[in-house]
Amino acid sequence: MGEPVRAYDVYAEWEALPAHVVGEVVHGQLYAQPRPTLGHSQASSTLGEELGPPFKRGRGGPGGWIILDEPELHLGPRPLPDILVPDLAGWRRERVPELPHAAYFDLAPDWACEVLSPATQRLDRTHKRDVYLRERVKHLWLVDPDARTLEIFRLANDAYLLVATFADDARIRAEPFDAIELELGLLWAR
Repeated sequence: MGEPVRAYDVYAEWEALPAHVVGEVVHGQLYAQPRPTLGHSQASSTLGEELGPPFKRGRGGPGGWIILDEPELHLGPRPLPDILVPDLAGWRRERVPELPHAAYFDLAPDWACEVLSPATQRLDRTHKRDVYLRERVKHLWLVDPDARTLEIFRLANDAYLLVATFADDARIRAEPFDAIELELGLLWAR
């Protein structure tokens, strides 16, 4: 039986991962997965394309957000923070007036979106969700391209409240982006 991995070894392993692997450190444990499937990428990219103009740029919507694909987040106490890479994340401009000139964010987002896959859904629904809760991320979306569903969670006191679940080709309004209607079917189009 080997010796337990010391925390700094986990960070060294994380830094040494090849470019084609997505690595995250959650509660001191390294999780590494290959890059997502094309269906996963389709859902994530399309959602970012739909939210960007009205919320990031203010075209056809209220603006006021920074929305990024796969930002690296270093959250929690130093020197051993959790390192997460959500599929999409957004910060209200009132909290982040301009994009920092840095390799990662150490400020929790206002909204995080995880696109689930068979390889990541357990981590996304448990440990990563726990970190988002600890860091008081106000809105969490879980997109499942295989089930063709979108689950919307809102921070309520010290727990996430499931606000709504949408499926298939529904046209929806989902907080915090309910100023526009989203055509959910676009996320599944191939």
